[in-house]
Amino acid sequence: MDIETNIKAVRAELPEGVRLVAVSKFHPNEAIEVAYAAGQRIFGESKVQELVEKHTSLPADIEWHFIGHLQTNKVKYIAPFISMIHAVDSYKLLAEIDKQAAKVGRIIPCLLEIHIAQEESKYGFTFDSCRAMLAEGSWQTLSHVSIQGVMGMATNTEDEHQITREFESLHRFFGELKETYFSGSSDFREISMGMSHDYPLAVKAGSTLVRVGSKIFGERNY
Repeated sequence: MDIETNIKAVRAELPEGVRLVAVSKFHPNEAIEVAYAAGQRIFGESKVQELVEKHTSLPADIEWHFIGHLQTNKVKYIAPFISMIHAVDSYKLLAEIDKQAAKVGRIIPCLLEIHIAQEESKYGFTFDSCRAMLAEGSWQTLSHVSIQGVMGMATNTEDEHQITREFESLHRFFGELKETYFSGSSDFREISMGMSHDYPLAVKAGSTLVRVGSKIFGERNY
């Protein structure tokens, strides 16, 4: 697996304004170091303990993005250094991130995870529950989080039309939220969608952050 070649190939496919999150979860430091040497700086992790260990042992200028389901009781471990949390799936989690960020004097960029897939996923706001959370308004009192966009995962299917429909629905919803709640925010600009098997479709549908793992690092050793 030539990580450097892979990373350059993926980057070459991404238009200007679309950033690559190299999903390094379950891959060793050595693999991350090869990607880093190839110029990659944003890496995605989904297990808090693994992320903390990597953060302490790898270059300090890496931007770590947390892309998995985050439990409220684990937020404190990553609050001092995390660059972005992609999968905020409840107001309770958003409030906890705000609380822990305040303790370390930071404002943490967050994305609202929206459940767009047909599969019964456990996590993510529905469109309606996200609208209700934002309409309720308590989030506006949180001064140590910055809601910067949305994140979603398409159904794991070979049907490209379905995947495209799901991505396009997230793009439309992003536009609705931008217009309704974030029209004055230049920071609300991210749509995190697309993984190794479907990121070209996500880019066509307006993704600004693609989360690519196996296409760069190969299959994971769990």
